[in-house]
Amino acid sequence: MGDLASIFKAYDIRGIVPEQLDEGVAEAIGAAFVKLTGAGEVVTVHDMRTSSGPLADAFGRGAASQGADVLAGGLGSTDMLYYASGDLGIPGAMVTASHNPAKYNGIKLCLAGAKPVGIETGLLQIQDLAERSLAPAAKPGTITSRDLLPGYADHLRKLVDISGIRPLTVVVDAGNGMAGHTVPKVFEGLPITLIPLYFELDGTFPNHEANPIQPENLRDLQRAVIEHHADVGLAFDGDADRCFVVDERGVAVSPSVLTALIATRELAHEPGATIIHNLITSRAVPEIIAAHGGVPVRTRVGHSFIKAKMAERNAVFGGEHSGHFYFRDFWFADSGMLAALHVLAALGAQPGSLSRLLAEFSRYCASGEINSLVDDQAEATARVKAAFAARPGITTDELDGLTVSAADWWFNVRPSNTEPLLRLNVEAPTEPAMAALRDEVLNLVRVNPARSE
Repeated sequence: MGDLASIFKAYDIRGIVPEQLDEGVAEAIGAAFVKLTGAGEVVTVHDMRTSSGPLADAFGRGAASQGADVLAGGLGSTDMLYYASGDLGIPGAMVTASHNPAKYNGIKLCLAGAKPVGIETGLLQIQDLAERSLAPAAKPGTITSRDLLPGYADHLRKLVDISGIRPLTVVVDAGNGMAGHTVPKVFEGLPITLIPLYFELDGTFPNHEANPIQPENLRDLQRAVIEHHADVGLAFDGDADRCFVVDERGVAVSPSVLTALIATRELAHEPGATIIHNLITSRAVPEIIAAHGGVPVRTRVGHSFIKAKMAERNAVFGGEHSGHFYFRDFWFADSGMLAALHVLAALGAQPGSLSRLLAEFSRYCASGEINSLVDDQAEATARVKAAFAARPGITTDELDGLTVSAADWWFNVRPSNTEPLLRLNVEAPTEPAMAALRDEVLNLVRVNPARSE
């Protein structure tokens, strides 16, 4: 077996197929997962990549070899795995590489109740066990197939009722990913005219990467929204756990704006509730949460931190600027489809356009995330801190990287966990003020401008 350390990441398992991840590795991981958890039953789901079905089957064989019964869910989205794990109360595995290119695949694991498994909550032990030759159980488990899609769709539509919305024309770009499988069932019978883009399941991604956080991957959706005079456009990533939105003008909507919108909807149902947001969401998010009587709680970037903080505070909802949205009623897990249903419910309940509905939630100008290649992340961060910390009216904190705040602007620089990059996010009241601040910080970070992207 190859070097498993190269494919065990902070939150999941991911590598190149078959050089780093093949059926033998997947089978060993399945056995290790059951050995660690002691589970009597596990559920598997997989995406549309050519290698995903065989890898899921291999994981299931490994799990069964240790005595666990395996519920093979077949094709599905990552949030469908969370649904199955939460609804059935059993651990599970999703075979996917999300938005990564076609040569990659991976495995996302969760404990019963959709609780995440990361490097600090079991992945290291699973890696250690997978590198051994585990003796099989005296009695192997059974493997049974089940279609999870109908139950998943019914569950989401109980959480957000959109049956009474006004008729809407909705363009959905599935990016040849799993939303092409789930959207038709979730939207079935609703007053929605669906304009599908790239619903054919194809893990080679022949049209564009299934990564809607990159602006170039939204262009087809933006054109289609304008061409069809649609009310809204929705874009999902490869495993359909992230959702991005385009308004009726073809303008991309910030995930911070969606976080604020969904937060107000949740607070209308549960006044005074706690809402989690990570530290690079817009300053408008905590302002709006507080204005609607909620309790905003700021956390580090990354789903493990969001989920842990949500569980700790019993938060009703959490949002990340990356397009992940988390719901207490969905076992504190993230669901792009559930976020999309909230948008459709809000839009369909009033007569105006989406841009008009969202205007109150967009207050500031943001740079988006800008990456810079640096030789020494700590040294570059220290240069930035030294340049700003002594200025009047400035506060700094190091919850996640360095955040520098003034009365009407803020920025954050934080290191990548896997690459020699510093990631910069800037927000200010106006575009010129944001651009000036952005450029000042970049000049401090980028000693050699050629080493940037």
